[in-house]
Amino acid sequence: MNRFNPEQLPANLPAPEDDGASSHLIGKPLPDVTLTSTSGASVNLSNKTGWLVIYCYPLTGKPGMSLPDQWDSIPGARGCTPQACAFRDHHAELSALDATVFAISTQTSSYQLEMASRLHLNFEVLSDADLQFSSALNLPMMQVADMTLNRRLTMICNESTIRQVHYPVFPPDQDAARVVEWLRQHHQ
Repeated sequence: MNRFNPEQLPANLPAPEDDGASSHLIGKPLPDVTLTSTSGASVNLSNKTGWLVIYCYPLTGKPGMSLPDQWDSIPGARGCTPQACAFRDHHAELSALDATVFAISTQTSSYQLEMASRLHLNFEVLSDADLQFSSALNLPMMQVADMTLNRRLTMICNESTIRQVHYPVFPPDQDAARVVEWLRQHHQ
């Protein structure tokens, strides 16, 4: 296990390559799956109207905690905290574009709640610990240290249908700005 600073991205991170694992998603409806939120509510994204930004990420770390061995060498693994902070920092712009942000990982809600509180996130983080949402959409996944994790992916949805997919997402701290730009060009 390696010690790390979750808010900084190392300069030499390997960039993930597009393996085509998200090519089936555009035009798909969001699945009728209920997820637990860091707000304490149950959320079914298929029931949400309007613009949704749903970003899936592998694993957030905690200060002073180690991540799996070789985490930084896995393309697309590192950068969950900078990505979350970027969506937090662009929240006003996304709201002005009538978009609601959700984050999803396979971590438990209790684990996510610590991160959401520590980072002062202004959006809900949803737990897909049982992999129902990820499996229903056949999202790109990876196995790391006996964990099944999402590969980093962002879906922009309108009226419960996926309209745009960012995959692979790299660098992760610039994803929110790319989403804002896409919505500015396509918002009606």
